[in-house]
Amino acid sequence: MKKGIHPKNYRVVAFKDMSNEDIFLTRSTVNTKETIDVDGVEYPLVKLEISRTSHPFYTGKTKLIDTAGRIDKFKTKYAKFKK
Repeated sequence: MKKGIHPKNYRVVAFKDMSNEDIFLTRSTVNTKETIDVDGVEYPLVKLEISRTSHPFYTGKTKLIDTAGRIDKFKTKYAKFKK
């Protein structure tokens, strides 16, 4: 490997899937201001909308994730066309 091109700040980081509350730990250089306590140890926290535990490709299940209220906005917008 070439010297001097790889980051030196690798550390264990907690990634949290917000759709199903799954948390997994891995090494990363990502910057974050939030932290979380996992098994009595505090780790930097990165929040994810979807991960391997909730993505339909990996789970084999189709799941609707409405994080921004898009469905409610759609229903409100098109309610006037309802007979």
